[in-house]
Amino acid sequence: MVQILDQYGRPLNKDVLKAPQTARTVQLNRDWPTHPSRGMTIARLPRILEAAERGDISAQADLFEDMVERDGHIFSEMAKRKNALLTLDWSIEPPPNATAEEKQLAAMVASWFADLQEMEDITLNAAEAIGHGFSAQEIEKWERDGNLWLPTRIKLRPHRWFCTTPDKGDEIRLNNGSMDGEELWPFGWLVHTHNAKSGYIAQSGLYRVLVWPYLFKNYSVRDLAEFLEIYGLPARIGTYIAGATQDEQDKLMEALVTLGHNASGIIPEGAKIEFKEAANGQSDPFMAMISWAERTESKVILGGTLTSQADGKSSTNALGVVHNEVRHDLLTADARQIEGFYRGVIRMLLAINGYDVSPRRQPRLVFDTRELENIQVFAEGVSKLVGAGMKTIPVSWVHKKIGIPEPKDNEAVLTPPASPLSLQALTTQAAASPFRHFTALSSTGEITDPAQEALDNSLQPGAAINLAMEKLITPLVAALQQGQTPDEAMDIIAASYPQLDDSMLRQLLHQALFVSEVWGRLNAES
Repeated sequence: MVQILDQYGRPLNKDVLKAPQTARTVQLNRDWPTHPSRGMTIARLPRILEAAERGDISAQADLFEDMVERDGHIFSEMAKRKNALLTLDWSIEPPPNATAEEKQLAAMVASWFADLQEMEDITLNAAEAIGHGFSAQEIEKWERDGNLWLPTRIKLRPHRWFCTTPDKGDEIRLNNGSMDGEELWPFGWLVHTHNAKSGYIAQSGLYRVLVWPYLFKNYSVRDLAEFLEIYGLPARIGTYIAGATQDEQDKLMEALVTLGHNASGIIPEGAKIEFKEAANGQSDPFMAMISWAERTESKVILGGTLTSQADGKSSTNALGVVHNEVRHDLLTADARQIEGFYRGVIRMLLAINGYDVSPRRQPRLVFDTRELENIQVFAEGVSKLVGAGMKTIPVSWVHKKIGIPEPKDNEAVLTPPASPLSLQALTTQAAASPFRHFTALSSTGEITDPAQEALDNSLQPGAAINLAMEKLITPLVAALQQGQTPDEAMDIIAASYPQLDDSMLRQLLHQALFVSEVWGRLNAES
């Protein structure tokens, strides 16, 4: 009997098609967060981290969740890094040098992924591994459509539900109360481990680096709140007369408290209340520590600070561009690791649907992380290279650089609009024998006199002048059509003036002067 095996060679447990594994582990569904960040101290934090290194990651996972909830800066920066993955286009690609059968298989897998309604959620949940080191999504329901099995409900499980086995292969297992935990069922989980930081799974998340800035920032925020409470309000001091009873003293204290909140109160006769000026102090040391912690958090998560905030001092556009390039490098690295996660997903879908494909020849999901070129700058550069005689630029490379796909299957493409008739064409049309339709009253056929034929076919003065002007300014118009700025256009006009061909125009002027001189002599006596 043929067995269905996952990517690790483990056989399919048919129970996974009926109900999720965690449905049988009741204590996990009643395992509530412990919120270890409450009362966190420098002495307590190392104990939590050391327990995680030994495989007990529940307290560390709860601490990481508290950090995201309580520190808005960490939440914001991590959201930027994770959500950036959703901006990338993706496609299912066949292996290199694919056969027709492999291309058909890739198209089929692409149709499977098109049916996954939770594709974006799966990607975001997998990206949780950037901070925690791993993410485990459980397939709650498999659905069969004809002969096709596809997951229809996938949920991210809390990280505190799991434990690791650093002494036995560093596996991720369900924390069911046993020493080593329960092995995750094949075909029941989508597990992603992210190597954001080298080390065992419990140590590979970015939150391990962020716990210390978070702790010091938390101290400073608490101290700043106490500072504002103490130094932000004037002191209220009540004085009671000697021999005042306890009841009168209590009423005076009540008046002080009421005055602080409601700006009103009553006191016994003879007692008085004085307001002392608040003590002087500065919040700068606390804000400096908070600023240091947030800048460190930005560096850890995004590789820099200028894409997160601007201080008006060190922030410049050039540095901002550099830091944004670092962010793109991180995005590319994250996308490559998520691609590895989807290789396992594709492997699982192929296996459960009866396709035995080598891992090296299976289709793969690919994110498009290319930085497209500026089309205007790129086109000018390529046109100059082609104009210089370079004949080795592939068309496919140009399409790839500017992100324009090549047309497929007689797909309609854009074409340049029809250019208007040039000045030369218009001149040629205008010069076509303007007297061809004029004949003498006594003429019954075509004129055969060569002299008359030459006169009829000669250019009219207006057409001749147009033709001469076109010859003069054609090089100048061609230079101006290259798209230069107005200043460069003026320079081109000035530089081109000495080289303009005015020979035809000068000839017309000579002829005009000759005709005027002859005409003047013939009509001088009259």
